[in-house]
Amino acid sequence: MDVPAGRHLVYQTSLMSALLDGIYDGDTTVATLLAHGDFGLGTFNALDGEMLILDGVCYRMRVDGTVAPAAPGDLTPFAVVTEFIPTVTIPVTGPATRDQAVALINETLQSANYLYAVRLTGEFEWVRVRAVQRQEKPYLPMSEAIRGEKTLEFGRSTGVVAGFRTPLYGQGIGVPGGHVHFVDADRQHGGHVLDFALLSGTIEICIGTDLHLELPLTPEFKNADLSPDNLADQIEQTENHR
Repeated sequence: MDVPAGRHLVYQTSLMSALLDGIYDGDTTVATLLAHGDFGLGTFNALDGEMLILDGVCYRMRVDGTVAPAAPGDLTPFAVVTEFIPTVTIPVTGPATRDQAVALINETLQSANYLYAVRLTGEFEWVRVRAVQRQEKPYLPMSEAIRGEKTLEFGRSTGVVAGFRTPLYGQGIGVPGGHVHFVDADRQHGGHVLDFALLSGTIEICIGTDLHLELPLTPEFKNADLSPDNLADQIEQTENHR
């Protein structure tokens, strides 16, 4: 992929580091997110489920793996969205692990300095996910909130793994590397992706050159610790369940 010829906007509300610090309530609605794009991911207030936006529909994926459309007035403490206009398509004709799929994406991108929206549509041998449990106040930091959290594994199914690849310099703003969620073709089950085995599929990539970041105007965000010494460790623990 060469240097992009045009600019492409990504909209984000709040920071990943704020979510890690237990800032689980925001004032941005699903309707606002959809006004900024038809593709994205995030979570909902009180960590009440994982969020995935595909083809202009916002889905809520609960802790039991079930999926349902979110309401326009539902609120989010953290989300990233864009208009998904793929400029690169990569066919995957044979089986691939998650690591192999990521390596294929990285080889194709050539530059690690941009933000990319990635959508993998395919047939999976299995997908391992987790979804956050709704939290009650006073909120615990995310590393404690997910402690003991169960994972789910879905067997052979067709579906979509989608999310964003964030540059390493974006640590704390987003999740460095890949942050992806899964939903099956029937939009019946899904969650935050931990691992998968792909049988075949198609990877589509949309480059993001501009980031519109809106920060919450709340006392909780104002007083949050957004740059802890162990930020990288917290992200690794919460995103990859390690």
